[in-house]
Amino acid sequence: MGIEARERRQPWILLAPALTSVTLLLFVPLAFIVVYSFWLRTATGADQVGFYLDNWQEALGDPFYRDILFSTLRIAAITTVVCAVMGYPAAYFIARSRGNKAILLLMLMLPFWISYIIRTMSWINILGVSGALNWLLQTLGIINEPIQMLYNETTVILGLVHFLLPFMILNVYVALEGIDISLEDAACSLGSTRWQSFLEVTLPLSLPGLAAGGLLCFVLSAGTYITPLVLGGPRDAMFANLVFEAVITQLNWPLGSALSLMLLAILGGLVLIYNHFLGMGQLMKGLG
Repeated sequence: MGIEARERRQPWILLAPALTSVTLLLFVPLAFIVVYSFWLRTATGADQVGFYLDNWQEALGDPFYRDILFSTLRIAAITTVVCAVMGYPAAYFIARSRGNKAILLLMLMLPFWISYIIRTMSWINILGVSGALNWLLQTLGIINEPIQMLYNETTVILGLVHFLLPFMILNVYVALEGIDISLEDAACSLGSTRWQSFLEVTLPLSLPGLAAGGLLCFVLSAGTYITPLVLGGPRDAMFANLVFEAVITQLNWPLGSALSLMLLAILGGLVLIYNHFLGMGQLMKGLG
């Protein structure tokens, strides 16, 4: 009996360090944020301890926050679609390449070796008034004076696509790698063209990877604040920028906590929907 009890405890003993880390670094801070969201910031700047719904009423009822939330979800959706359109052909090319997959995957992973902030700020040197693109257009005589291409929604989406495209490619690549290429050959032998075999065999089988990449791109783009802060204008703030503004600039932790929990609930709901229909296995493959 003692041996059986020890065997039952062994998995929990092995999981104890990871569970402890997740509890202390994730669940405990999240519990503090939930508690903070019901406190009240007074006119003197101090936080009044208690159970107040003022922050939630402001976050849910103010059209200003609602409009920026919808704008954030719209930008995240556009970014996801662009990543899917650009990422699928690249992933298909890598998956069907022969002999140089390792080199292509290495090139795909290279951006992860550079700081996200540096990659984002590099667009200023490319699209700025004195940037490389304006210099090239002026040198070719296409324009007479520099064009303002920064600090708008299009630039924000461009920066997000630059950041998230590798995640989409990796997830789709993992799904395509798991498809037996002989299935396409079998479809062709039965009279299908290459394009028909792709549409009827390869594409449906790779949809879980495409969905996993889409989920990652959507969640990460909706929760970012660096890209709109660096590349966007005053009207291009996303919801995470409101959280940053409330907590860091205004020092209004209760309101910032309520706003962050709103965004967490929406994105968490999307993850639960994805897990219900497709499961998290494909997502873990893409992240691995």
